[in-house]
Amino acid sequence: MTPEALAALHARCFRMPPPWSDADFAGFLADPLTFLLVEGDAGFLLGRAVAGEAELLTLAVAPEARRRGLARKLVSRFLYQARLRGAEAAFLEVSAENAAAIALYESAGFSRSGLRRNYYRTAEGQRIDALVMTRALAAMPGS
Repeated sequence: MTPEALAALHARCFRMPPPWSDADFAGFLADPLTFLLVEGDAGFLLGRAVAGEAELLTLAVAPEARRRGLARKLVSRFLYQARLRGAEAAFLEVSAENAAAIALYESAGFSRSGLRRNYYRTAEGQRIDALVMTRALAAMPGS
């Protein structure tokens, strides 16, 4: 997917936190530590692995493609790719108001490890907390 396609899908999926621009995605994709996982045109996950940690930067699935297991598949692939890149732990930040995403991450083995108060800002200026979620990663066989 191109930065423009990523930004378009991200805008269809998010109002809070605000969607990222083509330039945001182009910057991430230029970083050799960042990796992109896609499920056709229906979804993607952007992750980064550095210094033994992996961060799930964003996950987006088109509204019409939800409830088909694509997000779960992307998270599973993220965990695998993170381990391949030497990560021993993974973390993410998610809006404290996004119950569906929190449930997905908890089902993938993430647990709540922190709170960033007033982390996100809506277009209307409202502040929303972010949960920090973490998960230990098992070592890859042979590593």
